[in-house]
Amino acid sequence: MEHKRITLFAGHYGSGKTNIAVNYALLLAREGKRAAIADLDIVNPYFRTKDSARELEEAGVALISPQFASSNVDLPALPAEAYRLVEDRSLYAVMDIGGDDRGAYALGRYTPFILEENDYRMAFVANPCRPLTKTPEEALAVMREIEAAGGLPFTCIVNNANLAHETDIHTVLDALPYMKRLSGLSGLPVWLTSAEEHIAELLAGWVPEVLPMKLQEKYFDLPEQKGPPKARPLFG
Repeated sequence: MEHKRITLFAGHYGSGKTNIAVNYALLLAREGKRAAIADLDIVNPYFRTKDSARELEEAGVALISPQFASSNVDLPALPAEAYRLVEDRSLYAVMDIGGDDRGAYALGRYTPFILEENDYRMAFVANPCRPLTKTPEEALAVMREIEAAGGLPFTCIVNNANLAHETDIHTVLDALPYMKRLSGLSGLPVWLTSAEEHIAELLAGWVPEVLPMKLQEKYFDLPEQKGPPKARPLFG
């Protein structure tokens, strides 16, 4: 798989961009690249790159996230360290952009640096199973809103058709006409298809580029228990 120095993932809320960003950063590390990932989503407190901090650290991936990410403190502020991703050109940088246009505003401060270097891939993560992007036309509208808010044009599409743990190979394959239509409307290629590892194995030969994924576990995935949640492996 060909990599740009900076790869950004953005999309509608719940599209799965955070899972993809984390797994892509881990892929870069497995390929021996010096990788870093930044959580620029200052809107959504439920799906955070920081949930995978242990796995990223063990893989040697530097993590940059809002100071109070994964806590109940809501302060929409990004650390100054995030500029390291656009300034240090020895890094392979991954950016997890906030959902929709509201989440993409934080990207604007980095856009001039990204455009100047011009070695980036801005991927729109599309999931037709989500309520507000059920049609390619709806997804295109979200895409244009994000571009306007962040000031950075998309360069490609990621097929992340999924129904969480109910996803099977048919969920992904049934979305191919949707992705073809979205590609035609936007003029952008479908860069890759993302799926859980056991499904990704089945997709060989059906789609040209597949990103096998392990899914993050969230607080609300844990069994009910009294008191504060106990630590457990994210990728069980």
